[in-house]
Amino acid sequence: MREPIHDDVALTYTVDDVAALLGVARGVAYDNVRSGQIPAVRVGRRWLIPRSRFHAWLDATSSETTME
Repeated sequence: MREPIHDDVALTYTVDDVAALLGVARGVAYDNVRSGQIPAVRVGRRWLIPRSRFHAWLDATSSETTME
């Protein structure tokens, strides 16, 4: 089920946002975005991480870890 879009909720995260959410260094987050491990879209010179894809990736990553 999709979350409703609210004006106060951004549709994307920045790499800095993702680094803070994951508790990793900014450089580590950039490395994972560039390698394609974290789903992201390049817009000009910026990397944007769609909020819904990030959370789906995180949920899938979490379930893979718990199943091992």
